[in-house]
Amino acid sequence: MFQPMKAPITLTDAAAARVRDLMAKSPEDGVIGLRVGVKNTGCSGLSYVIEYAKDRKKFEDLVEDKGVSILIDPTAVMFILGSEMDYKEDKLFSGFVFNNPNETGRCGCGESFSVAAAAKA
Repeated sequence: MFQPMKAPITLTDAAAARVRDLMAKSPEDGVIGLRVGVKNTGCSGLSYVIEYAKDRKKFEDLVEDKGVSILIDPTAVMFILGSEMDYKEDKLFSGFVFNNPNETGRCGCGESFSVAAAAKA
């Protein structure tokens, strides 16, 4: 029996609401969603990157969840597979946070994360 492929990430209601808000305030025309990726940085090695997406790049996964579109950079999939994207806001912080089952460590300030050495290869 055919089973549909599971999306690389899921979104909480709070994350979807924030994406809708950002899309409504987009500084450019033609934005189709937000792109999620990772970059090498910080004391733990990797950091999440979120940017406006005006087009779908080759090999990108498209996640349509709760009425919003998230594009996953193909180089990030192995680091964020199975993650939940959330949005948190309190007196000292507001931003997207990722509940990522692949993380093996996180720096003290929370800006970067690491994954098992086998996953980096």
